[in-house]
Amino acid sequence: MTDSEEKRDEKDQTETQRAADQAELAEQNGQVVAHNAKHLIHCLTVIGEVEGHYVLPERTKTTKYEHIIPALVAIEQDRSIEGLLIILNTVGGDVEAGLAIAELLAGMKTPTVSLVVGGGHSIGVPLAVSAKRSFIVPSATMTIHPVRMNGMIVGVPQTLSYFKKMQDRIVNFVTANSGISEQQFRALMMETEELVMDVGTVVDGERAVELGLIDSLGGLSDAVACLYGLIEAGEERYPDDPA
Repeated sequence: MTDSEEKRDEKDQTETQRAADQAELAEQNGQVVAHNAKHLIHCLTVIGEVEGHYVLPERTKTTKYEHIIPALVAIEQDRSIEGLLIILNTVGGDVEAGLAIAELLAGMKTPTVSLVVGGGHSIGVPLAVSAKRSFIVPSATMTIHPVRMNGMIVGVPQTLSYFKKMQDRIVNFVTANSGISEQQFRALMMETEELVMDVGTVVDGERAVELGLIDSLGGLSDAVACLYGLIEAGEERYPDDPA
């Protein structure tokens, strides 16, 4: 076998392995890397219910935080990945797991853009605003409500204090990473006339933008174009680190 044939064979094997790895990511974690594009971006999906420290029933569609967290660390280190697109269609889920993912996203140097389709409810709100730019389609909705906990709880002042502190963490994160004021967000959270069986508010895409909760109304092409713009306008993530 000649040198050119060996190189061609190695290239074919690399492409085959890359395709296999991408298929595995998509199947296991809903993650896709687009290689034949203007810029190399990673697509991360947050769907169903965000699973935390407890395993949800097998028939429940979940996003597992133990999959997402190491993926974010790998994306932040990978020089070949130029940007991250987060697509959300979630009912919410574990508060601490969702907030942990949101904090990691907010702390990334990699350009990030989020797109809410379908729904970005409950803990999906901090996840949506954690990106450097956020988009929402007109038909999507977002539910804003106080912290809730399933199962039996101890009815003592310490429990109420814990709920308040947890709620404050969410409010502080959302207001720090979006254009909505704390007063507005708390008012939406404690609305009593919007939901039949709960306290809170459901806002559609247009209303979310009006409130400053989400940056822009738009779809997939708008989010990708914005991400490309952030990539092209941004600086090298680790300029002092030798390539």
